[in-house]
Amino acid sequence: MTHLTGDRDAGQTGLKDPAALTFAASSEPELGFDPEDLEPKPIRLPDRRRVAYVLCALLVLLLALVLPPLLNVNRFRRQTATSMAASLGRPVHMDSLTLSLLPLPALTLTNFVVSEDPAFGAEPVIRANSVRATLRWSSLWRRRVEFSRISLDEASLNLVQRPDGRWNIESILLQASRMEAAPTAQQRIGPAPRFPYIEATNARVNVKHGLEKLPLSLTDAEFALWLPQPEQWKLRLEGHPTRTDSAPADTGRLRLQGTLGKAESMPEVPVALTADWTLAPLGAVSSLLTGADAGLRGEMNLHANILGTLGGNTLETRLQLTSLHRADFVPAQTLDADLACQAHASSLFHQFTAIRCSWPPNAMPDAQNASPETLISASSPTALTFTGDFPNLVQPASATLHGTVQNLPASRLLAGLRLLSQRVPASLGAAGLLSGQFSCCASLDATFRIPTAQLSLPNTPPFLENAAIDGQFHDGALTLSPLPLDLGGTSPATLDLLADRAGLHLHLTGSVLRTRLLVFAEALPQLGDGLREALPEALETSSEESFTPEVPFHLDLSATRPWPTQPGLEVWTAAPLTRSTPRRRHSDRHSR
Repeated sequence: MTHLTGDRDAGQTGLKDPAALTFAASSEPELGFDPEDLEPKPIRLPDRRRVAYVLCALLVLLLALVLPPLLNVNRFRRQTATSMAASLGRPVHMDSLTLSLLPLPALTLTNFVVSEDPAFGAEPVIRANSVRATLRWSSLWRRRVEFSRISLDEASLNLVQRPDGRWNIESILLQASRMEAAPTAQQRIGPAPRFPYIEATNARVNVKHGLEKLPLSLTDAEFALWLPQPEQWKLRLEGHPTRTDSAPADTGRLRLQGTLGKAESMPEVPVALTADWTLAPLGAVSSLLTGADAGLRGEMNLHANILGTLGGNTLETRLQLTSLHRADFVPAQTLDADLACQAHASSLFHQFTAIRCSWPPNAMPDAQNASPETLISASSPTALTFTGDFPNLVQPASATLHGTVQNLPASRLLAGLRLLSQRVPASLGAAGLLSGQFSCCASLDATFRIPTAQLSLPNTPPFLENAAIDGQFHDGALTLSPLPLDLGGTSPATLDLLADRAGLHLHLTGSVLRTRLLVFAEALPQLGDGLREALPEALETSSEESFTPEVPFHLDLSATRPWPTQPGLEVWTAAPLTRSTPRRRHSDRHSR
């Protein structure tokens, strides 16, 4: 509170000397407001600069809305097409050219077409329904016009390869590499024009070999190309692989990204690329690559790294298959596979040398010129490895591959059989380790061996026990050494197996027990189909005696099953049967 003090005359109520008043500052005045608030304040007028800015913005907005329809930029269509043709090295055509100023100044080209080199065909190399080229603001006050972004919508790109191996886009890339350009993200204008950010959406990539358009294409593709450094492009391509001569299917997603450098020729272009084909169903992949469903189900993931130049580079791949099985049934246990490969690619990916592959991936040694023997010794206890060369990609028969298999468990072979057929009992077990070697590809030749093979059911004597199995594949035929089978007879029976282009050929001979033989037929129905039907007739013609099935007898049967293998196609031919003398020791063992 502020107190007023001063001298007063006697009997007077007014102030004697108002000028002599003194104020004792203590707190807020008693009136509760500042007396200055009662004084009139001057009216502030808007800042002239602000008004000018607002008026200019309104004028620019008005001009942006009014001027584009009044400006006939279409008359520059021919000059624009000529300039683009000089940059691409191909004739360029368009139907119309329009200007828009909002949200950014841009030119819109409709029905944009880049013609093809006659040496590669007559179909345009690039076609787009519309192309939007956004201008850089800073270049509008200079004579040189620059674009910050070029966007192509619903574009179609034709990649054509001639029989001599040349691609139609080689000249376009080389033409662009010879032009001086500044990085896309450079802020200030320099001596060289800044390379625009080029993108395409809803695009389609077609592939042609000569004049023939292949059924493979990339749909729903998204493409981007820009220049992060003066001598290096960066690209990104992602799309959906599809086949044009079949119904659309989910084939996963293909993604390619990395960098390309500038060079005087295509083979000298530096590359550092990564490619991924992910979440691809195996049935759709087989239809895409071969035109027919291979009847496999599961999922594929493929990863690749490319480092070097287009003419010579190091290629690393990783193939992963999960939940692999046949299409008509789901087995109790599916198959997973993981295969890693390395190779040197040359001649624009037409030639592959020093190929080295391994399963599992860590089974491959680091030595680049390792022999198969070295691969075996340096690999993990279980490994599949192969090396070789692929001189010409378009001629698969020119490939030479040599491989080795080391310590592959026979249980995995049986698991592979369960993937092919659901008729193999889950209780059937196999033991032993397979090792061998193979070579291809003009012809496939292979040899393998299981030193101590075993095949058995629970609570029964093994059908095979510590048996040595040798096999070879040559000239399209697979032959196994005679398999000694314990079928309850006085001596082991023998099974001969031959598989060739005509089908599966079987010959079973030796001393057997009828019940034990039927158990074996149920354990391996692929081998035993038709045995039950063949036995009664064989027994009736063998002797007039009536003897029990538990008495061993000598059997001699042959069967042939054409491809594809189906139940009921096996026909057994029986030779005359003779009664075997029971072995006391063998009968006692089974009686126990």
